[in-house]
Amino acid sequence: MSIKQIHFEFASMPAPKKTGGLMAQQRSEPPETPFLQLGREVYYKETFGNEVFLTDILGVTDGPLTFVQMAKAILALKGEGTSNLQVELAKDAVIGGRAFKKGEKIDTGIDVVKGSMVPLGMPVVFREGKPKIGLTCIACHATVDPETKQVIEGVKNTDLNSGLLLAMATNSAAFFTHANTDRLEQYIQDVTRVVPKEDGGQAALPDPKALEDAVDRVLLQWPPGFFDTTIDLVANPTDIPHTFARDAEPYSWSGFAMAGPHQGLSAFGSNVHSFSTDTTSIAEHAKPFLGIDKEVYFGTILQNSANPRYRYDPASGILPSEFFRQVDPTPDAPGILEVFKLPSYPRVSMIGPSGLFSGSPGYRVGEQINASSAWQKTLRVPTRGTILPEAAVQGEQIFRKADCIRCHAGPAYTNHRILPAEELGTEPSRSQAFQRIVTRLDATLFYSEDTPIPVPPGAKVIEAEPRGWSEEEVKLAWGIGGPEGKQGGYKVPSLRALAFTAPYLHDGGAAAGEDVTSQLGLPGTVLKGIKADPANSLRVLLDRNLREKAIAANRRAGLPSSLHMEGVGHEYWVDTEAGYTKEQQDALIEYLLHLPEEGPRAIAE
Repeated sequence: MSIKQIHFEFASMPAPKKTGGLMAQQRSEPPETPFLQLGREVYYKETFGNEVFLTDILGVTDGPLTFVQMAKAILALKGEGTSNLQVELAKDAVIGGRAFKKGEKIDTGIDVVKGSMVPLGMPVVFREGKPKIGLTCIACHATVDPETKQVIEGVKNTDLNSGLLLAMATNSAAFFTHANTDRLEQYIQDVTRVVPKEDGGQAALPDPKALEDAVDRVLLQWPPGFFDTTIDLVANPTDIPHTFARDAEPYSWSGFAMAGPHQGLSAFGSNVHSFSTDTTSIAEHAKPFLGIDKEVYFGTILQNSANPRYRYDPASGILPSEFFRQVDPTPDAPGILEVFKLPSYPRVSMIGPSGLFSGSPGYRVGEQINASSAWQKTLRVPTRGTILPEAAVQGEQIFRKADCIRCHAGPAYTNHRILPAEELGTEPSRSQAFQRIVTRLDATLFYSEDTPIPVPPGAKVIEAEPRGWSEEEVKLAWGIGGPEGKQGGYKVPSLRALAFTAPYLHDGGAAAGEDVTSQLGLPGTVLKGIKADPANSLRVLLDRNLREKAIAANRRAGLPSSLHMEGVGHEYWVDTEAGYTKEQQDALIEYLLHLPEEGPRAIAE
């Protein structure tokens, strides 16, 4: 079954094999079944219609960063490909208090595969006489090898500058739910710009320019390689994770994706599309989730839409929700995207925080996301360089001696547990992000796998309870229960692909460049356009003295208060104060960068 959109096609062959050096080698898997082929197609191409939100409402290509300028930048590559598309801005602009000049080149972090004429994971669709750009999984969860210019699947796009790209949009205010904007009334400048409220009366809308400026100031602070996936009115972007998902459940930083198909992986994949990248999807929940009247919520998002067709005029006298209903491309689904309501909708479900699940008409429920989940589980971590046998042996011994294996055991280097953020000592904001929307969790109801989309009346309902997780861990994953300020936890992450995922910790605060003396913390690395060095960033994670310096750098930049990024916690040291030599620390780092695919017991046995 084909994707129901017109896309530019491009080839993406795995990187050629090579030993040593810095080039990654992606190992092959057995031939794909039709189901896995669908999963790969979804991962590469499926947007679930988000090009409408990104282009028509948000306006990502209507500001100084235009579709034409992106096309020119790709043509200038002459087919060579890049891991960081540099684009000249089309016009002068002041965004979030920062001046941008026409002709200035910006680092987008967008990848282009060698021989391709479109960005990786950003398919172009022609509708209503204009090109529209969408976003697929692979835009964030893959990169282009700097040497071969071919795709390395499953690793994170470490330099994707999503905050900058969103800030360049003409209506980034539509993303206000991710930007420390919990009091919309502070942006009201004209009390006559009112909308009827859902529960009666009237309310003024925030000034679009004032709100835009506030949102942009936050977005411009996002480090490359990070994204904020929670609609909680708080700016807490997290490091984009890899997608080497086999044996790595539960999923997400907090582990909330723990129920339903593929041990929760499908819930995780669906959430990104049905909840994280379309703020219109939770309009029906705006009041209970965020304390914002539904009509005010819709009006705020749509009042400055890039496409006039989707732009709401408060002087029209029409309810914002009624206006949205008239222009909604998916009238049978809440919000813009192609989703369907779970049986428990509108109640929160462990399979979908908004009570929704991604799926396109013409498919069966869960078919696309489940296929993508199955395909992700076939991905194997690429190799990068080699490790000397003696370093492998010594590093594995230190891994055990330092008791890393207590939490990071098994083939995915995780014990799958969810630990309180307070116990880990890490920044707790992200672990508590669902507190606004969850007070209790309903049963994990789904539909039988033969149910078509749109879901017909009377469709068979099944239940998929989470298995293996204690009540305490469920509460930690969803940030509910416990005393005020101490709710929430983080899942023990998989250690796969550490060579490709620096900086470390969920907030990326454990960061260092090639010069560990001067390039420390996020301000000394990715916020300066300097890539975090995997070995030195691991050294920051393991060495308390270096960590203190990295934390100090993050604090001086104000990151803990503005983005909830600090780099604290996970105080499991392998340094001289803990009784380890520099050589032992080096050996452990080498081992971590070259972990055996079969798990930590492989070398010792």
